[in-house]
Amino acid sequence: MIRLSHLAILASTFLTILSANQVTAATLNGEEPIVIGHRGASGYRPEHTLASYELAIDMGADYIEPDLVSTKDGVLVARHENEISETTDVATRPEFADYQTTKTIDGVEVTGWFTEDFTLEELKTLKATERIPDIRSESATYNGMYEVPTLQEIIDLTEQKSLETGRTIGIYPETKHPTYFDSIGLSLEEPLVATLEANDLNDADDMVFVQSFEVGNLQYLNTLTDVPLVQLYDEATVQPYDFVASGSDLTYGDLLTPEGLTEVAEYADGIGPWKRLIIPAETVDLNEDGEPDDLNGDGEISDADRVLQDVTTLIDDAHAAGLLVHSYTFRSEDYFLAPDYEGNPELEYEQIFALGVDGVFSDNPDVAVAVRDRVSEPIPEPTTLLGLSIVPFFQWLRRRQAKR
Repeated sequence: MIRLSHLAILASTFLTILSANQVTAATLNGEEPIVIGHRGASGYRPEHTLASYELAIDMGADYIEPDLVSTKDGVLVARHENEISETTDVATRPEFADYQTTKTIDGVEVTGWFTEDFTLEELKTLKATERIPDIRSESATYNGMYEVPTLQEIIDLTEQKSLETGRTIGIYPETKHPTYFDSIGLSLEEPLVATLEANDLNDADDMVFVQSFEVGNLQYLNTLTDVPLVQLYDEATVQPYDFVASGSDLTYGDLLTPEGLTEVAEYADGIGPWKRLIIPAETVDLNEDGEPDDLNGDGEISDADRVLQDVTTLIDDAHAAGLLVHSYTFRSEDYFLAPDYEGNPELEYEQIFALGVDGVFSDNPDVAVAVRDRVSEPIPEPTTLLGLSIVPFFQWLRRRQAKR
């Protein structure tokens, strides 16, 4: 029998074509959802490099996303973490061997090399590497080719590509570990705002979103700039680190309630939830051995072993509070796809777009853009589709069930 969860995906996908532009009508502002190149086109090039960002733009991304950390001399650069042994060749560089150290970042002890211990000049001698080479071996062939970019270089790239393409390319920076960087005298907020202002990117209608997993720094940024702000969400049971540091017992789950979303709307314009807060997924134990089943047989439990559950009301609740919803992270590899999608990443995009999401963070922006454009484009009137599509659709379902 066809999986009920997969049937739900197919049904929701079919329903998106029952009326013209239903996807865009379901978004908060009635516009088509945006595609954000997550760390650039990080499914194809080492993340947070100019090459990755440029490829994302060429693939049609509306925004590119740099995660921002600071150098020793206070320059904002793009790295997923301030610890850079996984994303640069620093561990192979004998001249920086003495820079290896152990620090506590957001309550977690980490050993490695940290951007805040390097001047920009020193950091520029390093080369970027693929963070997950076992999964993205093709991207790893570009190891050693690209530098760590500054925020200003990324803005310069978007301006250049906007001129070349004739469309405005936005930036979507994230402040990483702002409480930690404040604690060492390298605050991220002021240099970020200063850079935006220097590039005339400080108005509410500019193609800029600023995001953070912390709350306090967004509230502070709300006093410094008019650009839209986005509250990121981890799992519901996790706490924003500034809540931990202040002794609060509130979690992201508290910020997910209608009341919590109303409070978020006082300082932010949108939310960036982990996609499993919208479409949950759980492991199964079909053989009843007390352990999660390895559904794809690869020897580990990943997203490929978690079956989709009922959709939550988060998108509707956020829209009711006047908040945009930009969900993360969408990736094409089987390792990151629920088994319900049967290895087809387009089904995941179709489902999330049908739910009315306002944007997606994608490692594969070409796929996200292709699906977004397909499901958002005008189609014949619903009455025409009733005659042309419904019968063939259910005939197809019956044939599929019969084969199983």
